[in-house]
Amino acid sequence: MVKPHVLLLPGPAQGHVIPAMELGQRLVKQGAKVTCVNTEVTHKVIMGNWLENNGSEDLMQMVSIPDGLEPWEDRNEYGKLMERMIESMPSKLEQLIETINKQDDNKITCLIVDMWLAFALEVAKKMGIGRVIFFPASTATLATVMSIPKLIDDGFISNKGIPQNSEMIRLTEGIPPIKPENLIWTGFLDSTTIEVHFQNLVKLTEYARITEWYICNSAAELEPAAFSLFPELVPVGPLLASNRLADQVGHFWPEDSTCLAWLDQQPACSVIYIAFGSITNINQTQFEELALGLELTNRPFLWVVRPDMTKEATIAFPDGYMDRVGSRGRIVSWAPQQKVLAHPSVACFMSHCGWNSTLEGVTNGVPFLCWPYFADQFYNETYICELWKTGLGLKKDETSIITREEIKSKVVQLLSDETFKSKALDIKEKVATSVTKGGCSHRNFTKFIDWIHETDVHTNGEQEFQK
Repeated sequence: MVKPHVLLLPGPAQGHVIPAMELGQRLVKQGAKVTCVNTEVTHKVIMGNWLENNGSEDLMQMVSIPDGLEPWEDRNEYGKLMERMIESMPSKLEQLIETINKQDDNKITCLIVDMWLAFALEVAKKMGIGRVIFFPASTATLATVMSIPKLIDDGFISNKGIPQNSEMIRLTEGIPPIKPENLIWTGFLDSTTIEVHFQNLVKLTEYARITEWYICNSAAELEPAAFSLFPELVPVGPLLASNRLADQVGHFWPEDSTCLAWLDQQPACSVIYIAFGSITNINQTQFEELALGLELTNRPFLWVVRPDMTKEATIAFPDGYMDRVGSRGRIVSWAPQQKVLAHPSVACFMSHCGWNSTLEGVTNGVPFLCWPYFADQFYNETYICELWKTGLGLKKDETSIITREEIKSKVVQLLSDETFKSKALDIKEKVATSVTKGGCSHRNFTKFIDWIHETDVHTNGEQEFQK
């Protein structure tokens, strides 16, 4: 049987791979064949963490292509990585598609690319296949990128992306205001790096103009103003792991599921869950303040501490710390986060506010303590604290440290005010409605699936669709 064959191209980062893989699995469930293309480095990491002998071969084919960097070069230099990918990947992708089409009766009919890889749409157009952009972060973040010409015209940024003043930017009513220094391309130390990222984004928005669909890992109920500002953006989310196997797919770190049994032993709504994603990095002083702050709360806590979480070579807890917190504190290197957040013993989520973590907290009705680190995380914090009012921000002192006293104070404030939990449960219900049959995201995804299955849709130019 000939199926529509989707080539899925995620961005080369944890927060991009996970939702893209979930999108791919859902397409498979709806009768499509999916081949997922990661960079060689990403492919090696995620395949190493994928469960063996679990039927994964029935989900999707996993392949890889080079990213253009030499093996020893730093993949965390995102500006440089993006430049190399723009230069080298289109030809490699075209060759891959040609190879697959020679070997498979199910020819590639559609390319779905992460927004950060929008340059690949040129390949899809050249080869006459469907063109789709998938945006895995908040739609407000995408709206700021799509508003770059207006931000320049209004004097907020230069034509090199450099902030020109400290005036808060408000794209429209209902989208939280953002500080110019928190725009997604400005979170770097020097103007040269900012300009490189900015120019890459400008190029990507140009490439994106030929897309036929713009699908977003969000819901209209979460970001109504952003979707109203740019009606071409289509919410189909939240796309979160929908089965046991999906929990393992796309992770850069192996999960420690033993913490779930520990959670079973804790009282309801008692545990502070602390997790800062896959790249957040803090110094030893801040790490110790966090550890001591958790101790001061006198509450049980589950803390995800990656081996590379601090800037120092090894993780060092305060003297006698593990003896003092005893069984009240559980520390793991990586956790099955959705299962943790769904657990009845979890009271709140101390988070870096990455969009995946934000969505996972929202869909489980969990209040937040916000500790943003990088890029769009500051914007997500604004949603949580100012628009949805489901959390509190943790403030740094004059030395740029979040102190143990600040941590204790905000935990007490968050958990003693039932309003935060009430609002979190209200948003949880609205989002759940959106992804169930008849809801906005569900309707949009159904239309998208229908488009994928229409074999002639990919040769007829731009398609009409309504949210």
